[in-house]
Amino acid sequence: MSWNPTHNPECPLEHAGEIDTLIIPRARDLGGFEVRRALPAPARQMVGPFIFFDQMGPAEFITDGGIDVRPHPHIGLGTVTYLYQGEFEHRDSLGTHQMIYPGEVNWMVAGRGVTHSERTSEETRATRHKLFGIQTWIALPEDREEMAPDFEHHKEATLPQFQDGGARARLILGEAYGKASPVTMQSETFYLDVVLRPGAAFPLPDDHEDRGIYVSEGSIEVSGDTFEAGRMMVFRPGDRISIKAGPQGARLMALGGATLNEKRYIWWNFVSSSKDRIEQAKEDWKAADWANGPFRLPPGDEQEFIPISAELERTRPRDW
Repeated sequence: MSWNPTHNPECPLEHAGEIDTLIIPRARDLGGFEVRRALPAPARQMVGPFIFFDQMGPAEFITDGGIDVRPHPHIGLGTVTYLYQGEFEHRDSLGTHQMIYPGEVNWMVAGRGVTHSERTSEETRATRHKLFGIQTWIALPEDREEMAPDFEHHKEATLPQFQDGGARARLILGEAYGKASPVTMQSETFYLDVVLRPGAAFPLPDDHEDRGIYVSEGSIEVSGDTFEAGRMMVFRPGDRISIKAGPQGARLMALGGATLNEKRYIWWNFVSSSKDRIEQAKEDWKAADWANGPFRLPPGDEQEFIPISAELERTRPRDW
């Protein structure tokens, strides 16, 4: 998804003792398609290196319906697309053309600059279909913000899985419980897709500094307090945390890793430790010099792109 600086999440003051921050995303209707943004939030910019977290859907499309995220730029981050339902057709300026389906992962490192698009394929548009998933951005360490852009796709079968009683988890990124995802990371990270049967318990890994949970479906209980779908909880470092699923079970994303020491600024789709670098990226995109400039349009999707609107132009990079 492309960043929009409005519709900030809420951060209520009252929450369970183990929880450092409770985030309630603001829902935004994009014409029959709902997005809920949990990060960044006024009280919490990042969880580990995770600096952006969007829930897409759930949504159902009738024939000819779908999603069209036109070509747009990124710098200083990696994007992660993970689907529960549906598919996306990804194209980027590296020449990548990759379909993604549920349980798989697309990992695109923007580094010094990349352009990409995500659309519902023509084949899927011809049928009634659903879309439900999570998109996140991971801020790159300061010494790797200008690395060469890259792209990786990993099938569901290559991602480590865990099962214990009524809990089942898939490790999307990083390391947890002695296992490692095949996705190449630039900093200490963990990211898990967890499905819990009713009443099942799930312990968070305790060897990462920053840890959070986002409830995608159902509900969970933490220290006697219940949290419904559409809530993100960020926990205090060092505490042993166990989550219990509610009576309908739950699906959640567990995320975190090492805290990045440097401040990060966000403007539109750009993340950087330098405001000047963001201003340069802004000017480069506005110049639209696809032949000689630092940004290219994705091969096969070069007929349109997302421009910088007058409203967006008036905003400034934020460090939350």
